[in-house]
Amino acid sequence: MTHPHVPANLPEPSVVPVQGWHCNHFFYRWDRRELALIGPAELASAKQQFCDCLNDLNDRPERMQSFIVSGHRADLGLILMDPNPLCIDKVHQRLLATRLGHALVPTYSFVSMSEISEYLPNKEQYAEKLIRGGEDPGSPAYQAKVASYERRIPVMHAQRLAPEFPNWPAMCFYPMNKSRNVGANWFLEPFSARSEMMAEHAQSGMAFAGRVTQLVTTSVGLDDWEWGVTLWARNPQFLKDIVYTMRFDKASATFGQFGEFYVGYLATAEEILKHCCIGN
Repeated sequence: MTHPHVPANLPEPSVVPVQGWHCNHFFYRWDRRELALIGPAELASAKQQFCDCLNDLNDRPERMQSFIVSGHRADLGLILMDPNPLCIDKVHQRLLATRLGHALVPTYSFVSMSEISEYLPNKEQYAEKLIRGGEDPGSPAYQAKVASYERRIPVMHAQRLAPEFPNWPAMCFYPMNKSRNVGANWFLEPFSARSEMMAEHAQSGMAFAGRVTQLVTTSVGLDDWEWGVTLWARNPQFLKDIVYTMRFDKASATFGQFGEFYVGYLATAEEILKHCCIGN
């Protein structure tokens, strides 16, 4: 019997999102005193176990990268994405269960999901923007631009929901909120004003195309912050440059609130152990 207040055609209960993938960031540091308890005889097998845990291609999330983290907030980090959150968390738990994992201290984690931003224009909104910019809706140029944008929409959606991770050397991650301060409450601004500010923000980012790429995931209802921003760059200088440039956009200057930054460098499990002087 169907309850009168329950909508029909509800999706089946599942941990897999209706749209998008789960995304987790994990950061750890080494407990050197615990590492000192691992004898030389078992260190080689412990290192191999650690590497096997991160290199297992038969049982890993759809997207996964490991990093050497700069600074004292962490020594290493992982970024993982998959439709199933338990597939992601299993890597974390399995890593802690290794012999070297006993010497790993989790320092920070961030739980989020990928999404299609509400500020990404659909075909009709893009067409209206062209007209506001002076395009003649009857011209062949206008029709070509609208058709081209329509063809790009599935690609743009895929890049936001299930993006490939670039093999670029530098990465930074930070959580963020939009402010609710009196006189600067993002959620009381009309949608048109928010869209205009986000369009300005996106335009600033486009200037770094080919040098920096980003993944913005939502943590609303999942973590303490509302969004997480992951940036990959061909060179760490570009991370500094893009963050500084975008701070002048109104969406950031007036409404942005930011947590701690984690900066890392792409590395294999073997490279992490060598860099951190584990058994060297």
